[in-house]
Amino acid sequence: MQFGNGQLRIITYLIHDKLIEKAKEYLSLSNMSISEIAFQLGFEYPQSFSKLFKKKTNVTPLEFKQGFHHN
Repeated sequence: MQFGNGQLRIITYLIHDKLIEKAKEYLSLSNMSISEIAFQLGFEYPQSFSKLFKKKTNVTPLEFKQGFHHN
């Protein structure tokens, strides 16, 4: 099965959305470190996870975690 460029972008977008959704769960409900969450979600490098998270949410994973626990 082959996908066109547009279809691949949509698939990538959906996968990233699911990853960020799961990351938010881990960040708000667990005591896992950012690195542990990154590895749990399949990222080879925590920096890649942090970069994607910031791109999608406009905050870093740490900022999200700190903000969640202060509310």
